[in-house]
Amino acid sequence: MQISGFVFYFFQFYFWVVIVRIFLTWIPSIDWSSPFFNALAIVSDVFLNPFRKIIPPMGGLDFSPIIALMVLQFIQVALVKMLLMLGL
Repeated sequence: MQISGFVFYFFQFYFWVVIVRIFLTWIPSIDWSSPFFNALAIVSDVFLNPFRKIIPPMGGLDFSPIIALMVLQFIQVALVKMLLMLGL
């Protein structure tokens, strides 16, 4: 597998990690101190927290994950295209 393929699948995996984290926040009974959920929160919040600081919730709704996912997809496309142009 080329580097571009690895980068593509890495970003896809991370995208779904963030999606799962977002949906799990809607379930109030989740114990975020359990090892699995805590690891999920740590891995996804590294990317989400800067967007949460820039974009405050409006009317009780947090739109920062939508912007974060769009930025993640933009970075993925740009990086993979660049790697493909380099033949990697």
